[in-house]
Amino acid sequence: MSQNPIQFYAAEKAKHEAALLACKKQLRTISSLRFSVFLGTVFCLYYFAGNVNLILTLGGVGSIAFLVLLKKYFKVKSQKELLTALLRCNTTEIDVLEGNYSYLSTGKSYQDPTHAYSLDIDLFGKRSFFQYTNRTGTKAGEAYYVKLLKSNCISEVEDKQESIKELADKPLWRQRFWAIASLIKTEITPNEIVKWMQGYPMAFPNFMGVLSKMFSIISIAIIVAVSFNYLLFSHLLIWFFLGMGLTGIYLGKVSKLYNGATRAKATFQQYYKLLELLEETSFTSKILRTKHLAIHSEGRSVATLLKKFFKLLDALDQRNNIIFAIVANGLFLWDIQQAVQIENWMGSYRKDVEKWFDVVSFFDAQNCLANFAFNHPQFTFPEIVKDGAVLNAKQLGHPLLSETKRVCSDCSIDNQEFLIVTGANMAGKSTFLRAVSLNLVMANIGLPVCAQEQQYRPVKLITSMRTSDSLADDSSYFFSELTRLKYIVDSLETEHYFIVLDEILKGTNSTDKAVGSQKFVEKLVKSNATGIIATHDLSLCEIEKDYPQIQNYFFDARIVNDALHFDYTLKKGICQNRNASFLLKKMEII
Repeated sequence: MSQNPIQFYAAEKAKHEAALLACKKQLRTISSLRFSVFLGTVFCLYYFAGNVNLILTLGGVGSIAFLVLLKKYFKVKSQKELLTALLRCNTTEIDVLEGNYSYLSTGKSYQDPTHAYSLDIDLFGKRSFFQYTNRTGTKAGEAYYVKLLKSNCISEVEDKQESIKELADKPLWRQRFWAIASLIKTEITPNEIVKWMQGYPMAFPNFMGVLSKMFSIISIAIIVAVSFNYLLFSHLLIWFFLGMGLTGIYLGKVSKLYNGATRAKATFQQYYKLLELLEETSFTSKILRTKHLAIHSEGRSVATLLKKFFKLLDALDQRNNIIFAIVANGLFLWDIQQAVQIENWMGSYRKDVEKWFDVVSFFDAQNCLANFAFNHPQFTFPEIVKDGAVLNAKQLGHPLLSETKRVCSDCSIDNQEFLIVTGANMAGKSTFLRAVSLNLVMANIGLPVCAQEQQYRPVKLITSMRTSDSLADDSSYFFSELTRLKYIVDSLETEHYFIVLDEILKGTNSTDKAVGSQKFVEKLVKSNATGIIATHDLSLCEIEKDYPQIQNYFFDARIVNDALHFDYTLKKGICQNRNASFLLKKMEII
């Protein structure tokens, strides 16, 4: 984890670019050879038209050579696609570290105004933490990652840190995982597949599997007998139409199975390849090892099982080839054979599929966290403490700001202590609140935080920084804010939370706001809450005299040479400066 991320990605990008060029050259060579073999075979067949034995020999050799080259072509093509994905992966990481990530998914659909903190701290949306960190390659992995970010879970933090550290040290493995996942486009989610499989009623009796195999053996025997004139071709036709009749009887049931199975095929292809990668890797940290064991139970290879199921689904998909379907069903009861095997597989493993899918989704989400840790070697993993300050950070800053723009401050908040932060407009109060809030969320999920060093006692987070009115719900801005504050008070009755508030009761007049804000903060203090409130109301700072749990801090703004200067640094005390009137005059508004 000590290596420079930009240098690592640049080196990998150059390596993949060189390999990709070689791959393209190899594909062109193979294509030329295939075309030459085809032309040569056709020429030989024409030139030696009178020599049957030679024609058969040359035709066979030419066909075998063509098929070998074709197989090689598809193998190299797969390598090219993987290299292209890996190249894209490294290019993306360089873009993100340089601040160019607006083209990535914003996760806006995951925004939830009712959630404890996600809307207030820009967890989702443009330039959000999700957009900056999400590298999931599967739909279910993305859902798992979103759930993780919103979980507000404070258990096993040290174990989470160890998991992230271990995966962060496997950048090549993580990139390969992402590349494989990104190459296969799926139609439906694993949850939909699990629901379909668990609700699917078995339609084929067990004897149909034996019957279809016996039918195939008899078909081969009849074909051989007809070839040696032991039976007439009409006997083969009668047998063929018997097979078509049996297939027709079960056509509806096969079609019903096919409709569900064909949509699931790509997902099983994607997941068996990811599970192959997981199975060939070992892990040592507690959480990763526990998850990994879920795909190693009873000594069987889950990847092999899923691969077998994918091949069964792919075989059933051959029914779309009309000529193949007619011949294969008439002589070998193809659809019935595949349907019976698919049902047998589901009967044996459909209860385990959800667990296997969950393992892949878990690692897909964990890779995002590990990628973030790898990309920020200068960040620090908090030291988890059971007593003392809830948060004691040296040079804490906002992780999404570039190092050139980021201004850090020391921040220490004891348990059941409340900070009142004042400051002029644009002095940095809101950025500080979001930095602290995001710091807590990151620490809770095991990530390193943007600080030189930090001790942290895990605590759940609730914020109230953004509220809005809703015409659809017939709720005013003020009512929405009151609803949010009620949610905070109710939550404190059952658990301890870290509360972050930004300028509460904005929807009422200044006098009412001052009184209401003071009473609300007093209630939080009496509830033994811990947290921060930012305000422009300096009268709120007076309650520090009555409650030793309350500490006043501020962000400063100074006017020097008729220009406004900010240092964006947290200081002890109460802000005394104003900048609104100065800015109004400076911009010639008044």
